[in-house]
This record gives sequence, structure tokens and C-alpha cells, in this order.
Amino acid sequence: MQTATATLGNGCFWCTEAVFGQLKGVLKVTSGYSGGHMEQPDYKTVCTGSTGHAECLQIIFDTSLISFEELLEVFWKTHDPTSLNRQGNDIGTQYRSVIFYHDAAQKDIATAYKNQLDTSGVYHLPIVTEITAFSVFYPAENYHQDYFAGHGEEPYCHLVVRPKVEKFKKEFAEKLKH
Repeated sequence: MQTATATLGNGCFWCTEAVFGQLKGVLKVTSGYSGGHMEQPDYKTVCTGSTGHAECLQIIFDTSLISFEELLEVFWKTHDPTSLNRQGNDIGTQYRSVIFYHDAAQKDIATAYKNQLDTSGVYHLPIVTEITAFSVFYPAENYHQDYFAGHGEEPYCHLVVRPKVEKFKKEFAEKLKH
């Protein structure tokens, strides 16, 4: 088995972890923070928008079962990449759309994919997703990990996360683990 790492930010990590963790070939998904200037950030500080970090996921995947391109397909289709520093009611730079590439191949793939989407007219507005070099990832506090699995009936999860997960399951049924 050959593994690789992807680090993606596409809004609230409670929503995105619930999606990516269900994909065949995804071995581990960790909610956390990347792209900021403060060492060892915490949720409360990141939420102020003052650290420069994005809420994101670090995804470990088996490249024989799922490719980086397939992860990007899910990434693009499960958030609004034309919305600057916002996903739904979540507003701030911590919710920005960003791909933190781990090597030149990931950078090239992400850039080509973004350019293809921009020129295809799939989105009515320009894509604002950042594509930037990965530097460091800070795992979020333990209570954020697998959040939807343990808190699915809380109002935010029920009203925001669940519909996103259900839509994802319909669109990507052939890529699900179960």
C-alpha cells in the first residue's frame, strides 16, 4: 500500500470531515488548522480570524484506491469555491477555500483542475480557492475529531452538516466505503 497526504480547507471542518472520512481509500482524516502565522493555534483563537489559519483536513489516503484528483473532485463539489472567506453562514478567513499542496505534482494537478473548472463555466463566478504550499498542520482539539459522528443531532449538525453529507452520499455513492 502506498499512502499520500492531502491537506484541504473547504469550510467548517465538522462538515468536511464527515464527507471525506466516508471515501474508499481514505485511511485517516484529521481536523485541524494550517496556513497561519501562530504556532499551536487553538479553536477559540482561530475563530477570531487573527491567526491566518484555515480550518482544514489532513487526509491520509491509499493511492491505489483513490487518487489526489478524486479527492479534489469531492473537494470542488462539496463547497462553494467562488465564495471568498465564507461557506454558508460561516464567515472569515478561517473558512476560506484552500488547497495546501505537499509536492510539485499536487500543485500541478490542483492548478490544472482549478483552471479547467474556471474556463469550463461550471461556476458563474471566478474560483477564489488558494493553492499554496503546505508548511505545517496543527490537529484540532480532540473534541473536534469525528464531530459529526458523535454530535449529529445537535442543531448545527442536523441543519448544516447532515444535508451536505446526504447530498455527498447521493453524488458519490460509488466511492463510499460501505
